[in-house]
Amino acid sequence: MKKKLLIVFILFLAGCAVAQEKEKLAYPDLDTGTWYKNALIYNLEIGVFKDSDGDGRGDIPGLISKLDYLRSMGVDVLWLAPFFPSPGRDDGYDVADFYGIDPSLGNHGHFTELVRQARQRGMRIILDLVINHTSDQHPWFRASSSSRDSPFREWYIWSEKRPKDWNKGMVFPGVQEGVWTKDPKTDQYYYHRFYEFQPDLNYTNPEVVAEVHRLIAFWLQQGIDGFRVDAVPFVLELPGSPGDKPRLDFEFLYRMRQFAMFRNPEAIILGEANVPPGENAAYFGEDSRGLQMMFNFYVNQHLFFALATGDVKPLLTALKATQQIPEMAQWVHFLRNHDEIDLGRLTEKQRERVFEKFGPDSSMQLYDRGIRRRLAPMLGRPDLIRLAYSVLFALPGTPVIRYGEEIGMGDDLSLKERLSVRTPMQWDTTKNAGFSSGDSLWRPVISEGKYDYRQVNVGQQLGDSTSLLFHLKRLASLRRRLPQIGDRDYEIVEGMGEGILAIRYRSLLILHNFCDCEKTVRVPGGERLTASLLFGGRTADPGSKQLPIVKLGPYDYQWYQLF
Repeated sequence: MKKKLLIVFILFLAGCAVAQEKEKLAYPDLDTGTWYKNALIYNLEIGVFKDSDGDGRGDIPGLISKLDYLRSMGVDVLWLAPFFPSPGRDDGYDVADFYGIDPSLGNHGHFTELVRQARQRGMRIILDLVINHTSDQHPWFRASSSSRDSPFREWYIWSEKRPKDWNKGMVFPGVQEGVWTKDPKTDQYYYHRFYEFQPDLNYTNPEVVAEVHRLIAFWLQQGIDGFRVDAVPFVLELPGSPGDKPRLDFEFLYRMRQFAMFRNPEAIILGEANVPPGENAAYFGEDSRGLQMMFNFYVNQHLFFALATGDVKPLLTALKATQQIPEMAQWVHFLRNHDEIDLGRLTEKQRERVFEKFGPDSSMQLYDRGIRRRLAPMLGRPDLIRLAYSVLFALPGTPVIRYGEEIGMGDDLSLKERLSVRTPMQWDTTKNAGFSSGDSLWRPVISEGKYDYRQVNVGQQLGDSTSLLFHLKRLASLRRRLPQIGDRDYEIVEGMGEGILAIRYRSLLILHNFCDCEKTVRVPGGERLTASLLFGGRTADPGSKQLPIVKLGPYDYQWYQLF
């Protein structure tokens, strides 16, 4: 009997091994190493993605039901916005429990199933790690503010008197009054880079550092593949530094990266750090010991200037300024994210030109630096939108798509601040855009105007091979076949004329015309090259051609294989 049980057990293990090998063959994206360099990341908020139970709010089971749609788009990585218990005063970024799940979104059992289902489809998951601050309702802060003698007192940053720079360094100027607020119970001031209900944690306290490591270990143990770290520069600030020029502790960042990789060698840390090019090296770290990935805000802002004006010279300069990074590091490029389009790195004159084109009304602008609109209503023209996405997939690094942008969703400027770009996903023409069967929604769907859900939705575009959704699918498929883009072995081709962005990756040449007029360009050294069109706009000629002359229509894009 024991012998038979042993044989059955051995056969079971063998079957598991075979199944694992089949899964690796079916989903090559599960390979180890620098998997993040050739991935497509999709950012979403569970609460506005898909409601499964009709309570008017999206949930984890609803997200699971849409995984096949995401995989059909070519998505490799799901980046999930905070889903932790929260008072919800900052849309979940005011976390009240880093280890929990908001009950209205699901539970840990649901999350375990999400990880399993995503992995079966070859997709990874990364979470928002919002560790600069907590909610003022978090048990840590409640304990810290209960008494000056509380064991948790030094988990936050306190001052006996209000510092002179109390109104300097605010993240949300025009909305936020200051960065120091008086606590009536203990009669001291606490520090908060963000809203007053989001007190900053004190990372000079070893207990806080240890707790952050524990929560990183906890979520990695749940099967996720990494974190997008919110507001990295503010996390690294040393208490007592000037608000406008703080000193930063990069060793904390390096230790966090080391700890995460010790727990999971494949785990990645993606940092939100909107810093000038001269500071990039410190965030990536010498010998790639810092962030593996970082959003390229600098290129993003100059890209929007190019889209608004047709002038690509500042964009070319920005690409060159961010070209040199460690071998294992990676830029992440995007068009829209969950916040405003931050234009703070542009000159005042450049910023005004972008405002004039894409956000002329004050209701479209935010924090004296950005635009709070989605891409489609902002760019307006379908050919300009398609050009922008072609550029996104051609830039050296990893692309990110914000939920709803793949179908050209609109925005709701009646919602406050950044909520304008956080409306429910528009799935079809049925009630509530197919998002929910409920009668009362957590957040309203867009139900009027050009971007009404009956005009813009997934179901409609799935049946239209000329739709924006199909355009993105083609780009995702093309990008998957061209790993040299993720490897960043590229050069900016000079001398192509005004309004032309030309990037060459070894045997790949990608051209973009940012002008609303036809252009004839001469490719340097093209006399010795034959080009085969891989992907192009409406004016591109299929088949092979002899360079150097290429004709580009207004807002045209052409991808060539070189021989």
